Amino acid sequence: MFDVPVVFAYDLVLALTRALEPALAGGAAVAAIALATMAVRTLLLPLSVAAARGERARARLAPRIREVRRRHGADPRRLRRELAALYREEGVSPAAGCLPALAQAPFLCVMYRLFTSATVAGRQNALLAHTLFGAPLGQNFAGVLAGGLFTVPSLAFLGLLALTAAVAWAASRRLDASPAPDLPGRRLLRLAPFGTVAAALFLPLAAGIHLLVTTSWTLIERAVLHRPSAASA
Repeated sequence: MFDVPVVFAYDLVLALTRALEPALAGGAAVAAIALATMAVRTLLLPLSVAAARGERARARLAPRIREVRRRHGADPRRLRRELAALYREEGVSPAAGCLPALAQAPFLCVMYRLFTSATVAGRQNALLAHTLFGAPLGQNFAGVLAGGLFTVPSLAFLGLLALTAAVAWAASRRLDASPAPDLPGRRLLRLAPFGTVAAALFLPLAAGIHLLVTTSWTLIERAVLHRPSAASA
C-alpha cells in the first residue's frame, strides 16, 4: 500500500540529502527529513486553518454546549443527538481539530518504512548509512542504548527525547490555556502531546526527528492561528 509513497519519499529525501551535503556534511540527512516534514505541514495548512476556525466556533458555543449537557447528561444517547444537532445547526465539526494530525499520519508511516527497509524499490537504502552524532537514523533507542548509556549516540538520542518532551509540555500547557469548551475527553487530550515522547522511544531515530519537527510546527502554528487577536476577530 505504501510502496509508491515510500519510493517517492525516498527519492525526495535522498535528493535533498545530496543537495545539502556540501554545506551540512553529516547533518544533511537530518536537515532533509526536517525540510520534507515542513513541506508536508505547509501543504496541510488549509486543514489547520479550518481546525482553528472550528475551535473558535466551539468556544463560542460553550455556554449552549454546557446547557445541553446539563439537560441531557443523564441520557447519553439523547445527549449525543442534541450535540450533533447543535454542531450541525452551527456548521461546526467537532472532529475538525483532529484533521491535521490524521492527515499527516500516513507520512509518519512512510517515514518509518523509509528508515527500516534495507532496500527501496530493489535498490539499496542509502539513507540507512546516515547518522546523527553516530546514532544510525534507522535505529531505535533500545538499539542505540545497547552500546552504552553515556556514549555519544545514546546522548544524541536522549537529547532528541528531551527536546520532544519539552515541546510536548509546551503544547499541553497551551491546550490548558485554550478557550475551547471543557468537553469530555479534553483532559485526556492534554496528555496526548506526551504520546510523541513514548513513540520516539520505539521508532527509528529518523521518525523521531520527524515527530520533533512536526510537533514543534504544530506548537508554533497554534500560537499563530489561535492568538488572541485572531480569536477575537
